[in-house]
Amino acid sequence: MSGDETTFERFFGSLGEVFLLFGRAVREIFRRPFETSLTVVQLEQGGVDSWSITMLTAAFTGMVMASQFAIGLEPFGASMYTGKLVGLGIVRELGPVLTSLLVGGRVGAGFTAEIGSMAVTEQIDAIRALGADPVRKLVTPRVVAMTISIPLLTIMADLIGCAGGILITVAEVGVTFTFATEQMIQTIWVQDLMHGLIKSCFFGSIIATIACWNGMRTHGGTEGVGRATTETVVFTSVTILVSDFLLTRALLAIYA
Repeated sequence: MSGDETTFERFFGSLGEVFLLFGRAVREIFRRPFETSLTVVQLEQGGVDSWSITMLTAAFTGMVMASQFAIGLEPFGASMYTGKLVGLGIVRELGPVLTSLLVGGRVGAGFTAEIGSMAVTEQIDAIRALGADPVRKLVTPRVVAMTISIPLLTIMADLIGCAGGILITVAEVGVTFTFATEQMIQTIWVQDLMHGLIKSCFFGSIIATIACWNGMRTHGGTEGVGRATTETVVFTSVTILVSDFLLTRALLAIYA
C-alpha cells in the first residue's frame, strides 16, 4: 500500500513540476530582451528539420485511410464518400496527433539528450553561477519553437495527407479528381481546421516542456542521459494521447 502511495505521490509531484516549469517558461516570454536567436535555432532544429518525416507519414496515412474506407464503404454503396471521411479524419485527428507523436519522439529526445548532457556535466549549474536563468536560456526558446512548429507542420501534414487520400480515392473508387477534391473542400470547415490546430499548439508545448523537464533533472552520467531520453519518448507519447482525448471532448463541447 505504501508503495502505491509513493508512486501516486511521485506522479503528481512530477506533474506539478512540469506545470511549474511551463509557467516559468511562459513568464520568461514577456521579459525583455526576448531570446530571438535561440528561438530561431530551435525552430530550425525542431520544425524545419522535421518536414520530411512529416510529409512522408502524412502521405501514406492519407493513402491507407482512403484504401480502407473505400473497401469498407463499398458494401453500403457509399464508397464515393471516402474523401469526406479521409479529410475529416486527417484534419481533426491524425494530422495533429501523428505529427506530434513523430516530431515529439524525434525532437523531444534530442532536447532531453542535449539538456541532460548539460546537467550531468554541470553546465546548467555554470549558467546559474554566471547569473543567467537556465529556464530563460534553455526552456523558453524550445517551448516557443515547438508551439509554433507543430501547428505549421500539422498544416503541411493535413495538405499532404488529404492529397494522398484524394489520389487513392480516384484510383480505387473511380471518381474524378475534381469530385474528390470538391468533396473534401465542402466537408472541412474552419472549425475542423481549428480543432486540429488548437490541439497541435497544446501538443507542441507539452513536448518541449516534458523534454526540458526530463533533461534538467537528469543524473547518473551518460547512462542517465540515455534513460532520460527513453523516458521522454514514452512520457510525451502517453501525454499526447491522453490530452488528445481530453481536448477532443472539450472542443466538441465548445463547437457543438
